[in-house]
Amino acid sequence: MHYLIPPKSLASVAATLTILSYMATAVISASEAMNYVHELWDKWPIIWATIGLLLLSMGITIMGIGESSKVAVVIFIFHITSLILLASFCGLYLMQNGLDVFASNNSTPTENGVVKALFFGFCAAMLGISGFESSANFVEEQQRGVFRKTLRNMWIVASIFNPLMAFLALAIIPIPQVADHQAALLSHMGFLAGGNWPSLLISVDAALVLSGAVLTSFVGVGGLVERMTLDRILPPFLLKRTKKGTTYLISITFFLLCNSILLITSGDLGALASVYTIAFLLVMVLFGLGNILLKVRRKNLPRPERSSWITLLIAIIMVAAAIFGNAVMNPSYMGVFFKYFVPTMLIVVVMLNRIFLLELLLTLIKYFFKPVEKWVRRSNRVIVRAINRINVQEFVFFTKDDDVSTLNKVMLYIKRNEHTRKLRIATVTAEGEKLSESLLRDIDVLDRVYPEIKIDFIQVHGDFNPALIHHFQRVEDPCKLHVYRLSN
Repeated sequence: MHYLIPPKSLASVAATLTILSYMATAVISASEAMNYVHELWDKWPIIWATIGLLLLSMGITIMGIGESSKVAVVIFIFHITSLILLASFCGLYLMQNGLDVFASNNSTPTENGVVKALFFGFCAAMLGISGFESSANFVEEQQRGVFRKTLRNMWIVASIFNPLMAFLALAIIPIPQVADHQAALLSHMGFLAGGNWPSLLISVDAALVLSGAVLTSFVGVGGLVERMTLDRILPPFLLKRTKKGTTYLISITFFLLCNSILLITSGDLGALASVYTIAFLLVMVLFGLGNILLKVRRKNLPRPERSSWITLLIAIIMVAAAIFGNAVMNPSYMGVFFKYFVPTMLIVVVMLNRIFLLELLLTLIKYFFKPVEKWVRRSNRVIVRAINRINVQEFVFFTKDDDVSTLNKVMLYIKRNEHTRKLRIATVTAEGEKLSESLLRDIDVLDRVYPEIKIDFIQVHGDFNPALIHHFQRVEDPCKLHVYRLSN
C-alpha cells in the first residue's frame, strides 16, 4: 500500500478536488442566491449580481472579517424556522388539495425503467449530503468530541429535511414545472402552497444561507491553499499577506477562478453542478481511501472513532456508483470538470516533482547542447591561441635619461594602439657608465601601474646607431620583435 498510494500525492489529489469543490460551491451558491432574489425582482441581473456577491465575499475575506459563530447560529435558526414554516404551509396545502399531484408525478413514465430511475435518483440524492466534507477542514480548531457532534447534527438535519422537501416537492409541483423553476424551486413551492408571503420568506432565507456558503467557501479555500503552500505543494508567492495577516493573493485567485467558471458556463446550474458533483464525490471516495490508509499504516494510532471494514468498503462502493451514475447522466459536463481539474493537478504535480523535473531539464539541455559545447570549447582554444600569438609580440623602446612622463606616454601609446603584452625598455650606455637611479625607479613605477604589460629592462653597452638596432633584429625572432626609436 505504501508504494501503490504515496500519501502526499493522495493528499494532494484530495486537496485539489476540494479546491474545485469549494470553487463550484461558491459559484453555485452565489448564483442560486441571486436566482432567489430574482424571484422577488424579475429585473435583477443574475450574472452581474453573482459576480458582485463573489467580489463582496472576497473583500470581506481580505479585510480579515471571518465567519462569526453568532451570526452563523442566527442564520441557522432562521433557516430551520423557514423550513419548518414551509413544511407547515405545504402540509396544509396537501390537507386541502390531497395527493393528486403526487400520484400524477409518480405515474409519469420513465425512459429507462423504474430500476434505472431509482439508481439515477440515488446518484442525484448523494449530492444532498453536501457539507460533510467542509466540517473536516475545521477539525484542528474544534474541541475534543465536537467533530462527532457536528457530523451527527448535520446527519439528523439532512435525514429529516432532505427527504421531506423532496416528498413535498413531488406532492405540490408537477414535474413539467420543475425545469422552469429549478433555480428557485423551494420559493416556487412556497408560492404554490401559501402565496407570496412564504415565497418571500424562503427567498430571503435562501439568499442569506447561500451567501453564507459563498463566504464559507472563501474562508475554507484560504485555509486549505495556505496549508498546501506551507507543505510546498503550491507556489510560495501565494502566502503574501496584508497588514492584517490575510493571504490576499489566495482570495483574489479564487475569485478569478470562480468568475471564469461562471462565465464559461454562462451561469448554467447544470454545468456548474457537474464540477461540484464529480469533485465532491471524489473527495468522499478519497476520505474512504484515507481511512483505509489509517487502518493499514497507522492502525495503532489512538483515535476516538473507528469504522469497520465492511462499513468503509460499502461506503466507498456506493459513492463510486454515484460518481458513475452522475457521469452517465451528464457526460457532456465532464469536460467542464476536467478543464479545471487537469490544469490544477498539473500545477500540483509540477510542485511535488519539481526537483526531478529540473534535473530532467538539465539532462536534456546537456544532451542537446553537448555538441555545441564541444564546438565552443574548440573555438575558444583556437581564438585564445590566435590572441596569444598576437599578444606575444615584443616591443623594444630605446631611452636615455627620459623622465616618467615620457615613459608613461610610451605606455599609453602601446596600450591604445598595439597588440602586445610584453615591452622591453632598453638603454645604451658606454663602457663603465652608470645608470640613472631615477630611470630604474620610473620603470619600477610603470611596472606597477600597468600590470597587464610585462616590462623588461635591458642595458646595452656600446653606441646607439642603426647597426645596433639591426643587431637586435638579427638576434631576436623578427616576427616577434618590433623596435621603436622614440628617444635619443
